[in-house]
Amino acid sequence: MPLIRNGAFTEDHFVSIADDAPMPLNGTIVSLARFQRDRETLLARNSPLGVRLKSSESPEALGEDVHRLAVIVLEFPIFRDGRPFSRARLLRTRMSYKGEIRAVGHFLYDQLAFAVRTGFDSFEVPEGFTLAQFERALFEMSYVYQPSADGRITIRGLRTEATVFHHHAG
Repeated sequence: MPLIRNGAFTEDHFVSIADDAPMPLNGTIVSLARFQRDRETLLARNSPLGVRLKSSESPEALGEDVHRLAVIVLEFPIFRDGRPFSRARLLRTRMSYKGEIRAVGHFLYDQLAFAVRTGFDSFEVPEGFTLAQFERALFEMSYVYQPSADGRITIRGLRTEATVFHHHAG
């Protein structure tokens, strides 16, 4: 699938590996189960490593190893499952994860802006999906209600600022 990272199509330097498959030399993404089973061997390889989390798996299971990972892939099994948004925000805010957070699976066009706000910076998109569609999805909504990992001022915050400004100006 095509990959958009930081607003542009990019080559995917990672290969997802099945739990029972041999490991290639570089750029592998493994399941949480395989990471937990082969942790020492995987980390000793000293090559870019990623972990794919199902929506039922919390990034907290990675502990401090989270900072040794180049990419964390969060899976949307169905578009109604919003847990990956919470997982991305947790990674960015509480766990201070600085690496790539990738969305895969069944997310909707309407969810892209919120995904970016919560911390996702890359997306596996369907064939034929364009950058114009991606950019339009990000900027369709001018104002936001929910606070998130991006630090944007919410509508409530804007109202508070307007009230404070109005009182000081009058």
